[in-house]
Amino acid sequence: MKTLSRVLLFVCGIALLVVLFVPMWRIELDAPQYPEGLMMQIYPNKLGGNVDIINGLNHYIGMKTLHDHDFVEFKVLPGIIVFFSIACLLVAVLGKRKWLEWLLGIFICFGIIAMADFWRWEYQYGHDLNPDAAIRIPGMAYQPPLIGFKQLLNFGAYSIPDIGGWIFVAVGCCLLALVVFERKLKKAASQLYAAKLMMLLMAVSSMLVSCSSGPSVIKIGKDNCQFCKMTISDPKFGAAYLTGKGKTYKFDDIKCMQDFLKSKQIVSTSSDEVWFVNYLSPHQLIKLEQSFLLQGGAIKTPMNGNLAAFANESDQKQISQSLSASPVIKTSILQ
Repeated sequence: MKTLSRVLLFVCGIALLVVLFVPMWRIELDAPQYPEGLMMQIYPNKLGGNVDIINGLNHYIGMKTLHDHDFVEFKVLPGIIVFFSIACLLVAVLGKRKWLEWLLGIFICFGIIAMADFWRWEYQYGHDLNPDAAIRIPGMAYQPPLIGFKQLLNFGAYSIPDIGGWIFVAVGCCLLALVVFERKLKKAASQLYAAKLMMLLMAVSSMLVSCSSGPSVIKIGKDNCQFCKMTISDPKFGAAYLTGKGKTYKFDDIKCMQDFLKSKQIVSTSSDEVWFVNYLSPHQLIKLEQSFLLQGGAIKTPMNGNLAAFANESDQKQISQSLSASPVIKTSILQ
């Protein structure tokens, strides 16, 4: 996780501790006889506000009076808040993205359960009425709104989060934003890693190609002879000269390569290699040391060198008879 994410988690953990000391929810009542309004505040461990006046009014319409000891939530809610606070601080210290996602999931589940439990209490509070109440209206219920406004007789009831509730909402939004942020960073990092890996593979492949044995393949009809500059068109008689630095010079005839080397256009070194096209397999290049050469007879090359190369001695002997060509000493090629 990024440092920013961990700092924000730490702030969330501290903020949740503040919730222990401030009201989480409030229900406000407006009526003509109470121009300043009445308000009940719900803390994590108690009720606050004008609870006594509201209880007196509720008595007339048969609603239960409200007392702290009737709410089991006041016993467990502070511990849950402390748990989430410690969890935020712990995830901030450990910096594990997976733990952050788990924390968000648990936090959302708690929020859903808490609101469902609040709605259940409001339903029972507004429907479980004393049949012997002074004021009875058949079919009338006094369930406060879960959130927002609702008219209850001559009272207008507003149910909204208080300071602690807004802190909880802010922490939830922050956790969600951090999860999205960290996932995008991971995705971006994965894409960057893949791009770097691809570049590395391409570089390695390029190195392998450049370091691999043999010159690049001669492309018939596309490559030009280094010496006579003509396009290489006959696939049977080409040659290639590979320098120690990996540069390949291509020729349409072994004679062109001989003339090129005699022209001293490059300085030959002991690491340079000479390759010939296999007369019987034009796509194969044969190193000078492994080749068997024939010259003359019915062998006719583009620049009249009339030299052909073979991969093995048996092919050389067989073709020498059919084409009336003569074997050539390999060492004489570079003289």
